[in-house]
Amino acid sequence: MTKQNVLPADTYTVVNKTILKSDINNLLFLLYQPIIGSDSINLYLTLCSYLDSLKISSKKWSHHHLMTSTRQDLTKIIYAREKLEAIGLLKTYLKKGEVNEFVYELYSPLDAYEFFENPLLATSLYNNVGKDDFERIISNYKIPNISLKDYKDISCSFSDVFEVKEFLQVEKLLDDLKYSNKLGIEVSYDLDVDNIISSIPDELINKKSITKNQKEILYKIAYTYNLDEQALKNIVLDSLDSSKKINKDSIRNKARNYYKFESGGKLPTISNKTQPDYLKTSSNEVNAKEKLIYQFENTTPYDYLKLRNMGNRPSKQELSLIEELLIDFNLKPGVVNVLVDYVLKTNSNKLTKNYVLAIASQWVKSDIKTVKDAMDLALKENKKKKTYKKRATKKEVAAPSWIDDDIKDEEASQEDQKMFEELLKKYE
Repeated sequence: MTKQNVLPADTYTVVNKTILKSDINNLLFLLYQPIIGSDSINLYLTLCSYLDSLKISSKKWSHHHLMTSTRQDLTKIIYAREKLEAIGLLKTYLKKGEVNEFVYELYSPLDAYEFFENPLLATSLYNNVGKDDFERIISNYKIPNISLKDYKDISCSFSDVFEVKEFLQVEKLLDDLKYSNKLGIEVSYDLDVDNIISSIPDELINKKSITKNQKEILYKIAYTYNLDEQALKNIVLDSLDSSKKINKDSIRNKARNYYKFESGGKLPTISNKTQPDYLKTSSNEVNAKEKLIYQFENTTPYDYLKLRNMGNRPSKQELSLIEELLIDFNLKPGVVNVLVDYVLKTNSNKLTKNYVLAIASQWVKSDIKTVKDAMDLALKENKKKKTYKKRATKKEVAAPSWIDDDIKDEEASQEDQKMFEELLKKYE
């Protein structure tokens, strides 16, 4: 996936790839807004408003106009747009030139049944609104349970009412005709579902019954609950019915219960996996500091903490603390990685919660968004500490290798270099 910086002068055209139904606002506000936020929903509706009277496409606009009409800066607009792309409401195309031209394709939100069938979306909504509101939202879409036991179906069929005298060949007329067009949700997760299925003996599972759609569900469940191959395999085995087929309701319950057991009763919250692309550096240099910046920006907090733990799974307390930094403090993933690295190396490899949250609070007040800003602030704070008088008997704790003005021209430490090489293998 290639990202492109956007300038106010760059133009865009909105193209409607679907049929915008009358109940679209209900779906957007009840189901999508708790996950992606009001900025993204407002951007979606704003783009809809630019469509012509036939709701097909818009004229060409500049991003400066979009900034003016939404009263948002371009950074927030891009972030809102990326959320729309990630959740399947928008696709973005780019033609480069002196003035870059973008095309924004609008897609319909999933209907309620499709939404709740998707484990990524359902889990994320549950965690954002809570159990009571989640059940209330579902109840809005349930069909009233009216007993038809004493009724007879007297509906007319088509042939009872109409007579067809001549069939019209319309196939060619249907090219590019609009319909309710919806995008799937793409995720990137290092797990091979086919390998898991093939490793289960044939006498235990009916492999021919496993459809492409079922594999997608397994993939999304593994992503949602952060399952490795062995964990997913065990859950699949526990979810087979008497005919050796996977029971879709059972596997979701098993995965949810497994995660709750591993995380002390909490369900996962879907959030940005790595630092947003618009907040990443664009440097092509390969000195030690820039390698570490790349590492912080392109690693999830979970994977980074796992690396710091010598490959061991982070503890429940550590995961809870990371979630608090991401959700409650709204720190970016790359910034969280810098914070974790700084605390571990200045606090005897201990993630002391009060210490971590005190630093996080300071960084929030300083509006730290990028990895570089986080590292620079840590460097500044470290210099302040050096000015304090130290007791002669107290050994100075080593700071992270990147807290050094002269690191630009130095080699990375052996430990950091090893971690960087492991990450390169992961992201090749």
